[in-house]
Amino acid sequence: QVQVVESGGGSVQPGGSLRLSCSATTAASRRPAGIYYTGWYRQAPGKERELVASITDTSSTEYADSVKGRFTISADNPKATVYLQMNSLKPEDTAVYYCNVRQRLSFDYEYWGQGTQVTVSS
Repeated sequence: QVQVVESGGGSVQPGGSLRLSCSATTAASRRPAGIYYTGWYRQAPGKERELVASITDTSSTEYADSVKGRFTISADNPKATVYLQMNSLKPEDTAVYYCNVRQRLSFDYEYWGQGTQVTVSS
């Protein structure tokens, strides 16, 4: 079982920056084996959850068109932590941001964090 914990959300003015963190641990607080994908998703009120950015175990990244050039996803593998650096934030970036972690052992497993609120407002 993998526990996924997000942090770093908050309120910021348009044009500001935030950095989100997603940490994956086992119940024994160890780095989980077999993590091959970590993605940041977001869901705004009344809208469907959408992919923001993702990174694989081979460091391949993917970004939503709406955040390209503004957001950067990176991984600290020894810490099993993935970061989402968000710059030039816009009001339309306001949403609950969720971390999704996928693990491949004998089977594939998928885990979600509890979400962290990001509010961009003047």
